[in-house]
Amino acid sequence: MNFPLRGYNETLITHILAASSPTYPTHQEVYHNCRARGGDIVANDQFHGLERVLDHYETDDAPAGPLFWAHYSHLGLDPREPSDQCGDYWKLNQNHALIHYRYCQDNPHGHQGYGPDCWGLTSSYSPKADHIGYSSHRPGRDIGVISPTAAISSIPYTPKKSLAALRGFYANYGDILIGPAGLYDAFRPDDGWAAPIYLAIDQGPIIVMIENYRPGLFWELFMSCEDVQVGLEKLGFSYE
Repeated sequence: MNFPLRGYNETLITHILAASSPTYPTHQEVYHNCRARGGDIVANDQFHGLERVLDHYETDDAPAGPLFWAHYSHLGLDPREPSDQCGDYWKLNQNHALIHYRYCQDNPHGHQGYGPDCWGLTSSYSPKADHIGYSSHRPGRDIGVISPTAAISSIPYTPKKSLAALRGFYANYGDILIGPAGLYDAFRPDDGWAAPIYLAIDQGPIIVMIENYRPGLFWELFMSCEDVQVGLEKLGFSYE
């Protein structure tokens, strides 16, 4: 894909693992100039009354990225502990989830179903003219597609709101949304469309983040790795 590992997105974990390599590690300069964009990654504004912490995009004015950004790098990396030159990662991820929640409550496009028990936009399967495609759903690119992984995988950050969404998905949309392996990947309440298929990169975070919300097993295991601790220290992460 030739995807630059720059800015606030899902690539934080790549930089951490690269710096943690015991053989050919990267250095802090790579992280600062690439991931942190030389410091330009820091946001100085709010959206829906919440500090964004990090700027979500380099080239457009999108106010918030897809919610999987708050999940993928933090399946193992505990956001409760580290902060660095970029900011506080717990605040970043919690605000990101709350921004999506508030956005869906405001529902600026008037999509059917949006509310306290139906929220969360992220990259997922999406309806196309004659087939099922794939799209990055987010505020600023909202076509009414809700992806259950968005709200449910946010459970460490928004436990009550995530559980309300989980219950709502089952109670209100179970007839179109539940298959042999649980909730399907995405649906659109406007017209009753649902993708009758699963996507592993969306299903996986649901399981892992629920476990992290409970005893924090995956966070504990990842953060106990000595190589990871060396990498985090090298990149300037601190613990308070």
